[in-house]
Amino acid sequence: MAYPSEADFLVDRRLLRRKLTFWRVALFALLAALLIGVGVHYAGGDGAPGGGRHIARLAIEGVITGDKDTLKLIKDIGESRSAEALIVTIESPGGTTTGAEKLYKELRLVAEKKPVVAVIGTVAASGGYIAALGTDRIFAEGNSLVGSIGVLFQFPNFSKLLDTVGVAFESVKSSPLKAAPSGVEPTSPEARAALTALVTDSFDWFKGLVKERRHLDDRQVARVSDGRVFTGRQGIDLSLVDALGGEREAIAWLEQEKKIAKDLTVRDWKKDRSFERLGILGASAGLLEMLGLDPLALMLRRLAATGDARLLDGLVSVWQVAPVD
Repeated sequence: MAYPSEADFLVDRRLLRRKLTFWRVALFALLAALLIGVGVHYAGGDGAPGGGRHIARLAIEGVITGDKDTLKLIKDIGESRSAEALIVTIESPGGTTTGAEKLYKELRLVAEKKPVVAVIGTVAASGGYIAALGTDRIFAEGNSLVGSIGVLFQFPNFSKLLDTVGVAFESVKSSPLKAAPSGVEPTSPEARAALTALVTDSFDWFKGLVKERRHLDDRQVARVSDGRVFTGRQGIDLSLVDALGGEREAIAWLEQEKKIAKDLTVRDWKKDRSFERLGILGASAGLLEMLGLDPLALMLRRLAATGDARLLDGLVSVWQVAPVD
């Protein structure tokens, strides 16, 4: 039987030390990125551009959570004396229903002081469309996706899997509907009925908002509220969209209909994310994905995009295409 030589032993030790060093450096980089991200989130500037009179541009992108930084930015635009109008560019499949409601209300407060117009890019669905409803006029490209008027409460249920592996969760509750649904036991008819009541109430609110803001009757609302998305062209016929076009058409409307001065500069108002411009958070998320830690990677990418790393909770108004295997 052959035994490893001292040289082989030293080589193995050196390789092991290199591997340990790599993982230590990777862990340190991840922790540093998280600390930097949190620091930037709480210490960043207000995103107000310098200069004189202008048209403000605010981007609503990705998952909508109603984060406090975005809400503050909208409020600051409304209070700004130099921003004479607001263009809201929307690229969002939606998010939490409450977060979209907060955006809608804040945009309506701005609209009481100055013109507000929405310009939809690829998609403004569910909560993204709720945000668009907060503006005075909605522009979309012909192939933009709009609508998806509906509300969803979704949760995983692992009860059958737990039965298979022989694991049972037991609980003592003050009432049958406390902490229901739990995901670790079958959902009772009573719990499902309670959730259905929540979804129905929120859905009725969403439909009422569409009816009020788009000046539709009950029959017209029924045509657009089955959860599907529509193209911008279809949205015109269904009164979900006011006109086809982008920012150029929106500016022309502001000048002609709202008497905004011609040739005003359009300036971006955005949250300060200077460290993310260096790609630190994105690189750290990529490292986590390489390690198979996709949930943590998703949280980090959300932190980079919105300053909020929480997972979605509660009722959601979101539209997405099912992934292709």
